[in-house]
Amino acid sequence: MATPILKQGEVLIASLQPGLTDGDLGLLRDELAARVGSARARGVVLDVSALDVVDSFAARTLRAIAHTARLRGAETVIVGIQPDVAFSMVQLGITLEDVSTALDLEEGLARLRSRREA
Repeated sequence: MATPILKQGEVLIASLQPGLTDGDLGLLRDELAARVGSARARGVVLDVSALDVVDSFAARTLRAIAHTARLRGAETVIVGIQPDVAFSMVQLGITLEDVSTALDLEEGLARLRSRREA
């Protein structure tokens, strides 16, 4: 299942859907790494609001996407982590070290905009 990646100005937006396999997440990681360069993106938003579960592999992959994008010149914000997902991640010790998060897409885009202006 391919994850659609939309471009809004200098920002790429990927909305992760339920049912993504580990392979799908790997493809998303690779596609975003390439698209940051080809689209000359300065920001990436990963919308996880549709996910009911974020396991350790998914969390590591999201973190890898953010770190790869940063090395390519784009900041990443993960948006839409559901309360139950956040609670489960904390209980399992799953962290998104050094990755910015925001409540929703609007807040994530605002955060990226303010970083570019600073």
